[in-house]
Amino acid sequence: MSDMDRSSSDDNISVDSQDDVNESYKMDFSEDEADLISRLYNLLGQRWALIAGRIPGRTADEIEKYCSKRYASD
Repeated sequence: MSDMDRSSSDDNISVDSQDDVNESYKMDFSEDEADLISRLYNLLGQRWALIAGRIPGRTADEIEKYCSKRYASD
């Protein structure tokens, strides 16, 4: 039979798992970005959109998640 007739578990990768991979990739901030985020956070507080506006290619949501994970209190 043709290849289209067979099913494979590899074809059933969930979208959620792909999003997690993409999100973790985007969450890799350079040392310069981390330093800038830290300085802007101290200056501006939780104004994520303003902070993200100073870092090309980053969204306010990414900045907020990064800060939440990095500065989470235990």
